[in-house]
Amino acid sequence: MLEIPEEAVNAMRLPRGEVEQELRKELALALYARGALSIGKSTEVAGVPRREFEAMLAQRRIERPYSSAELGRDLDFANG
Repeated sequence: MLEIPEEAVNAMRLPRGEVEQELRKELALALYARGALSIGKSTEVAGVPRREFEAMLAQRRIERPYSSAELGRDLDFANG
């Protein structure tokens, strides 16, 4: 498991109870942006619902890869 030095945790300008959740979100965003994790696994790491994670991606302007296969499935779904 990842260990953060106590001095670094204390230096963060976050309420103590929010540190772990914020670090999980930051890690998930960074790994997703690098292509190291899928969006599904990233939401698990972040510990948030997928919609919330997608909103975080948009807020950070992190592009989400969208393949032509995904487009085809979405169009098929939209067309019934």
